[in-house]
Amino acid sequence: MTLSHDELWPRAGKWDRFDDAPGPWDAALLGAPAFRTSLSPTGAHATPAAVRDALRRYSATLMGNRPVDLNDVLRITDAGDVSSPDGPDGEASLRDRVRELRRSAELIIALGGDNSITYAVAQGAQAQGLITLDAHFDLRDGVSNGSPVRRLVEDGLDPHRIAQIGIADFANSAAYARRAADLGITVITLDEVRREGIDAAVAKALEVAGGRGSIHLDIDVDVCDRSVAPGCPASVPGGLAAWELRTAVRAIASDARVVSADIVEVDATADTPDARTVRLAALCVLELLAGKAAQK
Repeated sequence: MTLSHDELWPRAGKWDRFDDAPGPWDAALLGAPAFRTSLSPTGAHATPAAVRDALRRYSATLMGNRPVDLNDVLRITDAGDVSSPDGPDGEASLRDRVRELRRSAELIIALGGDNSITYAVAQGAQAQGLITLDAHFDLRDGVSNGSPVRRLVEDGLDPHRIAQIGIADFANSAAYARRAADLGITVITLDEVRREGIDAAVAKALEVAGGRGSIHLDIDVDVCDRSVAPGCPASVPGGLAAWELRTAVRAIASDARVVSADIVEVDATADTPDARTVRLAALCVLELLAGKAAQK
């Protein structure tokens, strides 16, 4: 679809390419189209490009007493894609690219791809704490989109600095729930979010993951209700509302300790004709940027 042009309505996503302008940057977008180790068949490798297209449907303007254009208060760059982020070599390339970008960008936003990218992105950013917005623990054995949290812990991430928001009934096993408890991971279940509210969940997660160190935020869109995230293979009815996810993302990104984030588990090839899941992922990019702008 050809989008209309209006000089007074600039669109989001028209950001300088990383190699075309000098830093430093407030935020850098990086595609990481991993899909080969996914436990469910997925076309998640098509998602970074789809999210970039969807960003053009939105402005970069925050409403309020004084509207703020994010492009006026932030320096944002698009660093392209890591072409093959799957497997040991691909993860090493992704890790190295994130580490390189962190030298000139305060916040790295990685567009998945499946949830396996959390492992390399968090390590590349040298994050010391982890917050996941996810229906699942991601503590499975092996190497897959279901294992990044376990792999990070095994490589030295302190599990007492991991907080998981949105863990859902009927989406996990008792064995992995016990594994999370044994490791000392803070689990904020979907039921707890419903009782206490999303703001309380975010405050608790930041307290756990933050300390004096840096934080990686894993945004697994399948934490949302399937009605708003049908393009996520593992989303279930009864998950977070879209506004709850967006509120949580902006609030977490408002904390200066957050140095990296990923947006994962969206399969652009399995989305509805109105592309609602991809559009929600694009809005998560903008909410991350809004959080970054709130630090100014």
